[in-house]
Amino acid sequence: MSQTVNITSVPRFYEMTVMKRLSTTSFGHGPIKVIALHGWFGDETTFSPLFRALDPDQFHWVSPALRGYGASRHLQGAYTMQEVAEDVLALADDLGWERFNLIGHSMGGKAIQRVLANAPHRIAKLIGVTPVPASGVPFDDGMFGFFQQAWSNPEAALGIVTHSVGGRLPKRYIEEIATHPHRVASEASFLGYLNAWAKGDFSAELAGISLPVKVIVGEHDGAITADFMRGTFLAHFPNGELETMPNAGHYPMDETPLALAASIIHFLAG
Repeated sequence: MSQTVNITSVPRFYEMTVMKRLSTTSFGHGPIKVIALHGWFGDETTFSPLFRALDPDQFHWVSPALRGYGASRHLQGAYTMQEVAEDVLALADDLGWERFNLIGHSMGGKAIQRVLANAPHRIAKLIGVTPVPASGVPFDDGMFGFFQQAWSNPEAALGIVTHSVGGRLPKRYIEEIATHPHRVASEASFLGYLNAWAKGDFSAELAGISLPVKVIVGEHDGAITADFMRGTFLAHFPNGELETMPNAGHYPMDETPLALAASIIHFLAG
């Protein structure tokens, strides 16, 4: 039995549902079905800035909180990409969705590829928003250690976020993103997911899978660049589209929400 909790600040736009598995934020009731996965510094509200631009009669959008995060913080697990994929497919089953679209931001971009590898027949279209590729990120030991400090060292977290947005956004916003995991996530999930998205390579399992794919990067993202995407993510989807979003860094859902929504609408509804 699921429990529905209205979010009073924006009751017209979305609601939060506590599922028997992952808890979710949802919007709309339309025929275009979307499951959207958040990133390492995010939660189930990551894509909520887009909802004002979406037609609820066109989209049925569900954003789950991954285990250990947000409204799913009480759910413990192994915090692996395989576990995320299994949870997402179980969520789709709960929703009664045999076929649906996947969107993933950053870490969530790697997770949606794991879902695709597990169940390619169930995925209609795939959108990676500043996504981590299925091959992970080529960190050396020093850089991986620096990212591991993001939980215990505020300066490390600030440095990671600052670099990811090109150092150009207000300090208040960067601090909000950098400290967000401490408000919504457990230490075990935060560090566990770091290992999952940075390491591990299942890109070979994507060979031969054909479906419409789009990758969106921000022009100011210091890490997930267009060239990096061409050599990794899109190498496995030769017919995939690549869009560089002006005036955005690693968080276009916050930085350019209307432009990102328009891009998603055009791709999924086209």
